[in-house]
Amino acid sequence: MDIPFKLPEPPRDKATLRKQLQAERQSLHDRHQRSVHLQEVLRVWLVSRFENSIGAYWPIKGEFDALPALFRWTEAEPERRIGLPVVDRETKQLRFHVWYPGCPMEEDAFGILKPKDTEEFHPELLLVPCVGYGPGGLRLGYGGGFYDRTLASLKPMPFTAGLGFSHGFIPWLQGEPHDVPLDAMLTEDGLAWSREDAGFNPTST
Repeated sequence: MDIPFKLPEPPRDKATLRKQLQAERQSLHDRHQRSVHLQEVLRVWLVSRFENSIGAYWPIKGEFDALPALFRWTEAEPERRIGLPVVDRETKQLRFHVWYPGCPMEEDAFGILKPKDTEEFHPELLLVPCVGYGPGGLRLGYGGGFYDRTLASLKPMPFTAGLGFSHGFIPWLQGEPHDVPLDAMLTEDGLAWSREDAGFNPTST
């Protein structure tokens, strides 16, 4: 007789949940293969997009590295640009500066690499790293609030797509008043969620 096995539920405390999901991500035995699949998912998804400027991120703590797929994306059209975030020390918001392979880089106050003295621009599409994610575009980040503050201030608002591995899906995740939901979520399994597919009509808001 088979004994039913139930996986333990993730902790409800967000600080504990962040630590657990980060530890799980870094210990995934098939993380490389998941990354290969997500590279392909991202490349195919970008074919359907019209934007010519993308804000991305420098991967840390086992995050998916989107830059190889983005560099391939720029090769198709010379006007396409990739940017990496630079933290504004006064506002604690992110600004995006042009990145390209081999461009000058330096560490920010958090030890994360950023472009040095490259042009700042306003991204039309923003790729957001996710520690975890929930239904309806909800994202679990590192708790610093940088992306939420940035998205609340950017005009016009860029289209936002979260990137993360499927192990980070938290079905009961709930948003807080300051949270800005994502427009789409991509994992190694494909497009996990899209505001457009969910029937959201931006002209009705």
